[in-house]
Amino acid sequence: MEELRQKYLERLSELYPSIATVSAEIINLQSILNLPKGTEHFLTDIHGEYEAFNHVLKNGSGSVKRKIEDVFGNTMTSKDKQTLATLIYYPKEKMEEIKQNETNMEDWYRVTLYRLLEVSRNSSKKYTRSKVRKALPEEFSYVLEELIMTKTDAPEKAYYYDSIIETIIGIGVAEEFIVVLSELIQRLIVDHLHIVGDIYDRGPGPHLIMDKLMEYHSVDIQWGNHDVLWMGAAAGQECCIANVIRICARYGNLDILEDGYGINLLPLANFAWKMYADDPCECFQLKGQVEERPQEKELNMRMHKAISIIQFKLEGKCSEEYPEYGFAKRNFLDKINYDEGTVEIEGQIYQMLDMNFPTIDKEHPYDLSDEEAEIVERLVFAFTNCEKLQKHIRFLLNKGSLYKIYNANLLYHGCIPLTEDGQLKEVEIYGKKFKGRALYDELETYVRKGFFAVDPVKRKMGRDLMWYIWQNENSPLFGKDKMATFERYFVAEKETHKERKNPYYRYLENREVIERIMNDFGLSGENSHIINGHVPVKKKDGENPIKCGGKVLVIDGGFSRAYQGETGIAGYTLIYNSYGMILAAHEPFESMDAAIKKEKDIHSDSVVVRRVMARKTVGDMDEGGALRERISDLVELLKAYRSGRIKERL
Repeated sequence: MEELRQKYLERLSELYPSIATVSAEIINLQSILNLPKGTEHFLTDIHGEYEAFNHVLKNGSGSVKRKIEDVFGNTMTSKDKQTLATLIYYPKEKMEEIKQNETNMEDWYRVTLYRLLEVSRNSSKKYTRSKVRKALPEEFSYVLEELIMTKTDAPEKAYYYDSIIETIIGIGVAEEFIVVLSELIQRLIVDHLHIVGDIYDRGPGPHLIMDKLMEYHSVDIQWGNHDVLWMGAAAGQECCIANVIRICARYGNLDILEDGYGINLLPLANFAWKMYADDPCECFQLKGQVEERPQEKELNMRMHKAISIIQFKLEGKCSEEYPEYGFAKRNFLDKINYDEGTVEIEGQIYQMLDMNFPTIDKEHPYDLSDEEAEIVERLVFAFTNCEKLQKHIRFLLNKGSLYKIYNANLLYHGCIPLTEDGQLKEVEIYGKKFKGRALYDELETYVRKGFFAVDPVKRKMGRDLMWYIWQNENSPLFGKDKMATFERYFVAEKETHKERKNPYYRYLENREVIERIMNDFGLSGENSHIINGHVPVKKKDGENPIKCGGKVLVIDGGFSRAYQGETGIAGYTLIYNSYGMILAAHEPFESMDAAIKKEKDIHSDSVVVRRVMARKTVGDMDEGGALRERISDLVELLKAYRSGRIKERL
C-alpha cells in the first residue's frame, strides 16, 4: 500500500513539480472552497416543447431577472429592467427591433454595454477568475476579461475602462459585444443544469432540444421512460420503433422523424394509404392542436392506425419471447371476436369501436403481413443508421443515467417501485431479484449492454429490456399497472382506460417511507431531497408539488401543451442556489416573437422551498469533498518534497 502511495505521489509530482507549484495549487483550491455554490437549474418532462424550453433556459427560471434586480434595484424602471432582460435572452433579435425606433444608437450602445457589464461583473463574483476566463468567447476574451475584472473606483482605471467602451462603439463592434455579454450572463447565471427525464415525445422539437443540450456548458440527464423508448428505437428494438412512430403520428409530429432526423416514412405512408383507403380511422384522431390540410390529416390518421396495428403485433411476438416480462396479459388481438366485433379484457366483454383490420389473420393475429415485415425491416435500418439520432442517443448515454445523487439530492424521473405496505418491491430481471437502488443499477447496466455488449445475446437482452422499461408495471420509469393503449383506441368504456399508479405515489407524504428510500441510496439528513417528475402535478385542483414537508419535490407541472389543460400551468422548474431552493410555477409560453416584441416573459409564481441560515459554499457541496481530497493529496506531496522522499523537478 505504501509503495502504491509513493508511486501516486510521484505521478502527482509530474503535474506539480516543485514546492512552489504545490503551494500555489493548495492556496487556489482552498480559496475555491469558500466561494458561493453555483446555481443548479432543474427541468423535467420537457416533451419536445423547444420554444418554452429554450426560453426557460435563457431566463434561468427567473434568475436573470433576479440578478438584474440585485444589481439595479430602484435605479432603473421596471420597463427598462424588462427590456434589459429580454435583450439578454434574445440579443440579436431584440437589437433589430430596437434599431427600428431608436434615434441615437451610439448612446443606446453605451448605456446598454455599461448595464450588461454590471450584470456580468455581478454574475461572475461566485466564480474564480480562471472559470470566468474559460467561459469567455475566444475572439473577445482579453477585452472582456479587462472590462469584467477591472475595478473602476480609481480615476485612472475608470478612464481606461471608459476608453475601451468608446473604442468598441467607435470601431463598430458594439452589437457583437452585446451579444457575447448577453450569452455570457446566461452562462454565468446557471452553473449546472439537471434534466430530470422525458425530453422526447408529444411536442414538435425534441431534436432541437437535444442539439441545444449538446452545446450546454454543464448538464446531466436522468432518463425518462420516453427517452428510453427512443434509445431502444435507436438500438433497433422493433417494439420501441413502432411506439415512437405511433406517438409521433398521434400528436401530428411525424416531421420530427422525417425532417428532424431524416428517417424515410414513405413506405409506411404508401402502405397506410393503400390499406386503409376507405377507412375514416376515426379512432386514430390526432391529439393536441395540430394544423394540417385535410389530405395530410387523413394520411396521418391512416399511418397512425397502420403503425398501431404493427405495434400490437410486434409486442405480441415479443411478449411470447419474454414471458417473464409479464406482457402477455396486455395482448388483445387474439382476444377479439372478429365475427361479433367484441374483445375480452380482464374477463369482461366489450364492444369494439373499430373492426376494420385488413392486415390481421384471425388464426394468427400476431403475424406480420409480408408488406408489414418489409416496412419494419426498413424502419430498423433507418433508425439504427440515422447519424443524427445516433449522435443524440450517444449524448444521452454519456450524460445520462437512470438516477443521480448530486449535492445530497436524489434525482430520478419516475418512482421507486413499492409494495402495497410501502416496502421496497423486489423485481425480477432475467432470473435475479432486485429492489430500490440495486434495481436501478441493474436496469441501467442492461440499457448500456443494449448498445455496447460484445455478446449479441446480451446486447439483444439489453435492447429488449428498454421496451420493458418503457411500459412495464415494475419499471421505475413507468410506475403504473398498465399502459392502456389498446383500450383507449378501441374501447369506449372509461374504466378500461384507467392506469393504476404504483403505491409509491400514495406514500409521498409518508416520512418513514421517504427516509427508507433515501437511506437505500445512502442519503439522510435535512439537506437531502428527492427531486422527480413523470406524473404531472395538477395545480388547478390544488395539488402541491412540495411533498413530505419539503423532502420530495415533484416538478412535472405540464411543460407539454398536451397536459396544460390538465395541470393548469406550463411546468415547474427548480432553482438551487447558495441561498436555498426556489420552485417556480410557469404560465404558458406564448411565443419567441411575443417575448421579443411585447417583452412577454413567462410569468412565474415562485415559492421558496428551503432557505439556508448561512450561505452555502462550494465547500458544502460534492465538489468541496473532491477538492478537499485533492488538497489532502497535495499536502502529502508537499511533505514528501520537504522530507526529501520526492525530489523537486526543477
